[in-house]
Amino acid sequence: MTAASPDPLLELLAVQSGFDLGGASDGGRLERRSSHVSLRVWLTVDAAGRHLVALSHAHVDVALGEEGWGHRAEEVGPPGARAVRAASDRAATLGLLRRTFQLARSLPDEALRAFEARTLGMPRQTEAERLVIQRVGQDLFRDRLLDYWQGACAVSGLAVPSLLRASHIKPWSDCETDAERLDVFNGLLLSPSLDALFDGGWMTLLDDGGVLLAPELDATSRELLGVASPLRVRHLEPAHRRYLAWHRVQVFRRG
Repeated sequence: MTAASPDPLLELLAVQSGFDLGGASDGGRLERRSSHVSLRVWLTVDAAGRHLVALSHAHVDVALGEEGWGHRAEEVGPPGARAVRAASDRAATLGLLRRTFQLARSLPDEALRAFEARTLGMPRQTEAERLVIQRVGQDLFRDRLLDYWQGACAVSGLAVPSLLRASHIKPWSDCETDAERLDVFNGLLLSPSLDALFDGGWMTLLDDGGVLLAPELDATSRELLGVASPLRVRHLEPAHRRYLAWHRVQVFRRG
């Protein structure tokens, strides 16, 4: 990654995006860490004026995909970097950093780490105590889904967070481990009506994101429910597929 003169606002952009801790910066490259996630980023400006953002976690780069959050760059990052992205200007860099932080916070290892930290030492002997633990996990799960889906319904795009439901694909009680329960890929952020349909097995998802409705829902019912037109999830990753396969077999009403 070729460094030119550093942009004096790079540090401000990083702090505004959640990377609140400094790192071992050198030359024109600025390293930033976070007190909230384990991801590290390195920022610099190349000779062409592009903002280059190196990431320490390859899975965050994969999750960014080709959504428009910068584009993958060919430059080699510093030691510890697993991918480099380029952004055209400060606004694009801010968007890339914020989305990077959201994904780093929401992806599985971070959610599990936060859950284990919050529940460390909490009693689990009685049903009431286990319900308290479950509530902690469900609140964390919802927060992470809000990050991952950017506060909007995965299907309709409804962006009123207080109305949205954090819907497990494989329910909490059926999960074998806390890692499954807190896996952001085991969840969808849905509007209330779509959550009810999904949770009750009246609707499921295909691996390509297409929405499949139960045969019992006739044309009139679909119209009244607002699902008469073809629907699709905005963005699915391969990691969603094993949970979706479980839902199609165990929950979906096939008629």
